[in-house]
Parts: sequence; structure tokens; C-alpha cells
Amino acid sequence: MQPRFKICVLTVAMTVALSAPQSVVADDVKKGGEVQTIQIIGDSNAAQKVPGSAHVVSETELEEFKYTDVNRALQQIPGVYIQLEDGLGLRPNIGIRGTGTGRSGRITLMEDGVLIAPAPYSASSAYYFPTFDRITGIEVLKGPAAIKYGPFTVGGAVNLISRQIPVDAQGQLKLELGENNERRAYAYYGDSSDNFGYLIEANKHVTDGFKTIDRHGDETGFDKDDYVAKFRFNSDYSADVYQQLDIKIQHSTEDSDQSYLGLTDADFAADPYRMYGVSALDTFAGEHDQYVLSYYADLTNSFDLRVTAYRNETARNWYKTGAFIIEDPLNPGTTTRYSWSSIINTINSGGTNAVYFQSILDGADAPNDRIEITDNNRNYLSEGIQASFEWDFTVGEAQHDLQLGLRVHEDEEDRFQRNSYFIQQGGTLVLDQADAWGTAGNRVSSAEANSYYLVDTITYGDWIFTPGVRYEDVELKREDWANATDRSAAPNVRTNSASEVLPGFGALWLLSDNTSLLFGVNKGFAPPGNSPTDKPEESWNYEMGVRFAGESYNSELIAFYSDYDNLLGECTLSNSGCSIDEIGDRFNGGAAEVKGIELRVVGEFAENWLGSFSYTYTDTEFASTFDSNVWGPVETGQPIPYIPENQMQLSVGYDNADWNIFTNLNYVDGTCTKPACGAFQQTEDRFIVDLASEFDINESTSIYATIDNLFDDDSIVAREPYGARPDKPRTARVGVKFNF
Repeated sequence: MQPRFKICVLTVAMTVALSAPQSVVADDVKKGGEVQTIQIIGDSNAAQKVPGSAHVVSETELEEFKYTDVNRALQQIPGVYIQLEDGLGLRPNIGIRGTGTGRSGRITLMEDGVLIAPAPYSASSAYYFPTFDRITGIEVLKGPAAIKYGPFTVGGAVNLISRQIPVDAQGQLKLELGENNERRAYAYYGDSSDNFGYLIEANKHVTDGFKTIDRHGDETGFDKDDYVAKFRFNSDYSADVYQQLDIKIQHSTEDSDQSYLGLTDADFAADPYRMYGVSALDTFAGEHDQYVLSYYADLTNSFDLRVTAYRNETARNWYKTGAFIIEDPLNPGTTTRYSWSSIINTINSGGTNAVYFQSILDGADAPNDRIEITDNNRNYLSEGIQASFEWDFTVGEAQHDLQLGLRVHEDEEDRFQRNSYFIQQGGTLVLDQADAWGTAGNRVSSAEANSYYLVDTITYGDWIFTPGVRYEDVELKREDWANATDRSAAPNVRTNSASEVLPGFGALWLLSDNTSLLFGVNKGFAPPGNSPTDKPEESWNYEMGVRFAGESYNSELIAFYSDYDNLLGECTLSNSGCSIDEIGDRFNGGAAEVKGIELRVVGEFAENWLGSFSYTYTDTEFASTFDSNVWGPVETGQPIPYIPENQMQLSVGYDNADWNIFTNLNYVDGTCTKPACGAFQQTEDRFIVDLASEFDINESTSIYATIDNLFDDDSIVAREPYGARPDKPRTARVGVKFNF
């Protein structure tokens, strides 16, 4: 990043620190003398009063199933789509209301209100995701409710809530064992005094995984470490102007034996948990650091000021196979490169070279042909400062909560990659050649963005209105040094920019004490790529629904419709059909329509009996005809890939405060992996049942057990980029918790 920005951020942060400190986005203060946790929404009851679609998954709900995979936790929220990939939740693919799911690159992804994608504007694919073991809540905002949380306002925002500094001294130690040699240790301890508070948190999670590599027997799991430290300094609660300074420092590492290579359909049917030996060297190494400095000032009973400076540093190298290179026997030195996607497709369809390709996957020698493995080495930086000013006032009979916010942000992605080539001998990969660093990607993509929003929540009688507007101004650039690996030569530079005014409006009509109607409309936006021909993603989004809040349960039914003027696609290595030079590029996908219905019911239906039900119906179609490297030929009326038509979740449990047992049933339609939805371009329906139970031994100690995928469903859940892949099989875990 440019030094001038770092100096600017530091100067502004120091100035604010000397004048008006604030809390972390997730902390506020009661004047009564205790710190209260707040979030973007607050809780499920507050979500009922939002003039738009908003959902909260609390810590209590997350604890029911002890999920360590965000994919499973998000299944209960209607309108949210998950494209499963590794079965472990390491790099989730999340979409909202028809947005693309790949690498969660089309939603605003936050932790405690701070952007956490490695480079949200210049390279939005989330190859980093917080360790879900330490997350204590999830908030999802859709439609006009997400207008404050750009840059992606088409589908909405997901905000992950980390553990907050406790009011009183408390801690926990959790130890867990599971199948496939899974081990997890999690601990935290924190305390608060009148003017100081702290939290220390540590997490270690290891598993061998559930797949076995041919001839190697190596498992395909991961080893993750995650550490968090939080500190709060605050004035006396009785001060005329309450002030608070919060510091958050987070560090995590990941080493995982993960590959994009799946299986042919025939091999999947024989053993879905097999891995071909050509992927034996595939491994992911990642590191992430976050620094957040936050300030809060309760200026008067009507005025609040919040300012947050943040910096995210992410480094990763995904060393993985991508292609097979065949030398022409009649013309030595002349080669043809076949991606594993084309090889899998050739075998599935019985095309030319299918027998030879299958023999290579099965471990046959290939003395003249080589397997390409790429060091996908990338470094990311994302930093900025954001501020919000909140003013509560009354005009006549109307109460106003006016919020003004701004964010100055920069991010970049630095690709410095190389290819290595291996010969397969005796079923083992033997290094033949390693290219120079930079020859398989040698460029920096960067973005500078300023954004502003103004939202007024107006309460007038039985009505709540939220008129608002967001403005995004983005400058994008790519510097490409091609084969000049020392970057001494002048790079090839291309630039692009976008400025958009994004209005939104929501309304909630309280028909009675327990029934309300809602309506919303907003203009959706996603930043374009850095090519001058790229356009922003734009849409108009509408929603209308009804809510009911009874004594024992809440329900919500919402219809939504998104009309895209331009749907963006993005080339990533998780998609097939993109060359190395195109990886990371976005392209214009033309018009599209998404419409659907969301239903959510949750409550206590008998004493100690809890339940929830979610259902989403979605109909998507492209409204134009075009060709793309990611999706292939697209025709009007074809569906958007990886968006299921029907998905539903039912959770039922018994909890009497001493022990509990819960079951979660999840069904998802098979989806099209390409718009054409032809042979070998569809996933299968899946039906997953999870069980969990916990028993309190005493006030401080409890034991628990979980079984994921009880009936061992082994359907095809993904085909991109290189063949069929399953979710994890039936997996049991046991654990013990000590609270102190």
C-alpha cells in the first residue's frame, strides 16, 4: 500500500483518540455501571423491529450443536446459500438471495462490524475466514437493512460476532475428541474493573480429515491455531462524557492438505472419499493478523460517536495441481495443456484419451508427460478507518435515529506465483522442473475506496421508516510485471473506477402487538474489476413480508425480487475455464432475475421443547445471452449456478437446563453447476441429519457429544472446479467444558 495512506490513518486515529474515544463496534455502555454487548442488530427481538430482513443466531443457538463449520450454522437462515466444497468449512462459499457463492465474494463479510475479506474491493474472494470455533454469534442483513454495510449491497451482509470482554471474571476450557483423529482445545479468560477490561482467547483445532490419497494413505485434514487478545480502557461510568478505547489483536495460522481435485462420477460411486495420487502434494499454508483500534464517545444523551481503525494482513500459498501436460510424440517439444476439469469431463463422457487420462489418475507412469503444480502464493493487505455519528431527536410525534457514517479504505492483492512440473513414476510424483517465481502470476491489484451512508430510522405511531442512501467511490488498479520477476521493469498498468449513489427505503407497519408488515427497496451494487471494460454489478432489490411475534414463537414470511442490470462473474481457481492470466478478473454477465420466498419460524412449542423451521424457494434466470470463461455459453432463461430451488431446515430439541438433546434436519435441492445444466453439470439432492446432546455434571462442568451426518449421506455436493466432491461422512465427537 502507499505510505501516505498509512500515515493518514495513523494521524486520524491518534487525533480521535485524544478527543473522543469509542468502543469496539460490538460494545456499548450502560450508564448504570456495566458494559453491555451490542451488535449491528442486537438480538432476535430487535430483529423483529428492523424494517427489512434481518436474522440473528445467538451464542446459545450456536452452542446447541457445537458446530465448528459456519456452513452448518448458516443453514438455519433463509435466503442464504452454501456451496459446499471441502466438507470442513475452511473456505466457505456463501451467497445471499441469488448472489454468486464462490468464496463468499459477493457479500459484505465482517467480524464485529469490520471488513474481513483479504481484499474486499480489489480481490473479494474470501480465502481467509475466521476460525468459527471462536465465533459467538452471527448476524445476517438483507435488502435495505444492509445499506450501511457495503460494498456489496445486492444480497446483503454477514457479521460474525467474536467473544466480548466479560463484565465479571470468567473463563472456559473446552477439550474435544472426534473421529479421524480430530482434536480441539479452546480456552478463554477475561475480567473487567471500573476502568479496564481484558480477554485472552486461544484455539487449537487439528484433524486428519476424511479422505485418503491413493498409494500414500495420507489423510486430508488441517491444523489451525487462532489467538485473540482484547483490551478496554474506559472513563468512569459517571463521567459527563463517557469515553472508551478498545484494542483487538488477532493472529491465526492454517496448514491443510486440501485440493481442488475431485473424482470422476464412476470413481465417486465406488468411493466418494478417495483422492487421486496426483494431488498428494497439494497443501494450503495461510497466516492472518488483524489489528483493530476502536473508540467511543457518549457525547450527550442524544449524540454518540464511534471511530474504528483496522488493518488486516493475510498471506497464503496454496500449492496445488491444476493441469496435465502431454507431449506430442510426433513433435517432441510440442505440448498440450489439459486442465483437470477437462480431463474429468473427458473421462465422464468417454471422449478421446479417456482411457489414458484414467490411467494417469490411477497412478500409471508418464515419463514424457508432466503434472503441473502451482505455488499460488499471494499476500493481502486491507486497512482503513470508519466512523459513525448517531443522533437521536424528536420532531413533533416522530422519533428519529439519524446515523451518518463514512469509511476510507485501501486494499491490495499481491500475486507472486510459479509452476513446478512433476513426472509420475511408480505412482509417485517426481520433480522434473521448477519455474522461476513470478512466471505464473506476477502482479498487484489494488483499490482505494471512500464510502458514506446516511440512514434515518423514523418511528411514527405504528410505523417505522428507514430512508437512507449510500455512496461508493472506488478506484481500481492492476500492475502486471509478467515475466520480469524482479519487478525492475515498468509494469503493464490498467485502471478502472466506479462511483455509485445507492438509495434504499424500508417500512414496517405494526398492525398489532404481535403482527407487522414490512416493505423494502434498495439499489444493489458490487465493485467492478480493474479492467476498463468492467462495469459494476447493479440491481434493484425488493422485498415484502409479514412478521408474527407470539408469546412462545416468532415467524416471518418474506417475498424478494432482484432485477440485475449487470451480474458480475469472477474467474478464480475454484472455477474452471480460466487461464492463469485471467484469474481474479471479473466480467460482465448481463441482465438476470432472482425471485423467491423465505419462511422462518422459531420458538418454544411446549415446556422445554424448542424448535425452528426455515424454508427458501428461489427462482433464478439469466436475462441475456453471452459467453463467459467461468460459466461457458449462457442463454436467456438458464439458471444461475449453485443456487438451489428449494432448501429447508428443521431443528427440534429438548432442554431442561440440566441436559439437552437436539436434532437438525437439512435438505437442499441439487443445483446446476453451469447454466446449461447438462450431463455432469449438476449436484445431487442432499439430506443431512445432525445430533447433539449435553449433560451438566455440576455448575462448572459439562460433557457433550455430537454426530454430524447421522445417516452418512454421500451425495455429490460440488463439481467445480475439477470433479465430483462429497460433504463429510458420519462423524462423531465428544467433549468436556469447564467453566470458571
